[in-house]
Amino acid sequence: MTFVIVSNGLVFPARAQETGTTGNDTVPRLFADSMQVGKLQQVDTLVQLEMTVAPLFKPNSRRAVIYSAVFPGLGQIYNRKYWKLPLVYGGFMGFMYAVTWNNKNYRDYSQAYFDLSKEDPNNPESWHESWLSFVPAGRDPASYLTDANFKSRLNNGRDFYRRYRDLSIILTVGWYFICMADAYVDAQMFDFDISPDLSLRIEPVISPATRYTMSLYGLSCNIKF
Repeated sequence: MTFVIVSNGLVFPARAQETGTTGNDTVPRLFADSMQVGKLQQVDTLVQLEMTVAPLFKPNSRRAVIYSAVFPGLGQIYNRKYWKLPLVYGGFMGFMYAVTWNNKNYRDYSQAYFDLSKEDPNNPESWHESWLSFVPAGRDPASYLTDANFKSRLNNGRDFYRRYRDLSIILTVGWYFICMADAYVDAQMFDFDISPDLSLRIEPVISPATRYTMSLYGLSCNIKF
């Protein structure tokens, strides 16, 4: 009986010591494992955020030119430069108005000159309104049938408006290509770094007095490139 008790006493402490030692080692190991799992979860979260974030927009210059060639202003929309649209369409509206205005006057002068050249002086009822509208009010239209200056004025007006009509068409086509070039350059320079300060700096300046000049006070304007 005594042996059994002693044996149990010896065995019990040994088991107690073994269990205690294992428990003390397990707690730090579990804490370290939980820290590693937390770090891995953070890394996975960052990777998922990077995958969900949309990449930075970078326009393609070739595509911008094609869009602008298909329809003016579409290249600027593709480049996300919406503030240029009023300039693009305002320019086209101005040039188209110039083309329409000059073409209308050219046709009026051309038709008047053509009708005046074939009028019958003995048949006033058949005279055309095209050239009669150019006769000053209160004047006799019959006197203008043989007036060389009147015919020359109609001919000069026809040439004048035809020249400016053609020039307006050329400027319209030029504006079309300028819009294409703007879309291309804008796409190429989209990510150009302009971080340095290029602003105009105005600073006060004091010039001390010398033997030949007195002290001066003013402002200096500096632009750094």
